[in-house]
Amino acid sequence: MTMKRKHEPAASGELRCAIYTRKSTEDGLEQAFNSLDAQREACAAYILSQRQEGWLPSAEIYDDGGFSGGSMDRPALKRLLADIRAGRINVIVVYKVDRLTRSLADFAKIVEVLDEARASFVSVTQAFNTTTSMGRLTLNVLLSFAQFEREVTGERIRDKIAASKARGMWMGGNVPLGYEVRERKLIIDQDDAATLRMIFERYLALGSVLALQAELAANDLRSKVRISRHGRAYGGAQFSRGSLYLMLRTAFTSER
Repeated sequence: MTMKRKHEPAASGELRCAIYTRKSTEDGLEQAFNSLDAQREACAAYILSQRQEGWLPSAEIYDDGGFSGGSMDRPALKRLLADIRAGRINVIVVYKVDRLTRSLADFAKIVEVLDEARASFVSVTQAFNTTTSMGRLTLNVLLSFAQFEREVTGERIRDKIAASKARGMWMGGNVPLGYEVRERKLIIDQDDAATLRMIFERYLALGSVLALQAELAANDLRSKVRISRHGRAYGGAQFSRGSLYLMLRTAFTSER
């Protein structure tokens, strides 16, 4: 059983430094030397170069592999901030500032925690010192650009998806009843289409989604069983009122 190393308070003049690493996706993390390792190595070398200033590396590892910088909902970051509040960490060392956060609002929250604990953070590849007003101004400017880049990327992805849909391409998600996907296009499934037409006809006859759901359940009519690209089966469940509402609303809206 591996014993967790207990934190000890830093001696006078010493600065306990925590290396924080992050990668937005999990791609490549299975490699023997991955992006997190490269970030940690660069940060460790920087801490060593500041040894004469009393900088000491913490034994704790704060890695967030597969977490976006646009949110603070990251396990290692939460643990790091808790250690800062407890006075166990004096300096956060990151490879680049966007490894810590890509959000101005989140940056303000992190700086507040650092100020309360009289701690700071350093970017290895960028000269920052959050204890000065000029350093904070520089950080705010760079974080503004980081947030701008994230928002522009999101807009570009949304525009690409919209353009692909306009060309009739299927961009993923649950395939609607009555269709199947072939070469990234929705093709009518004649068997399912007959079931779909029956559902619409019964709704028009009954005039109530609740009554429609009860009738479908009584007849044990279920959604189509599909196989995901990972080989897992899904579907085959009774129709819920929510799914029926969505199906009918989509159909009647498209007819307008």
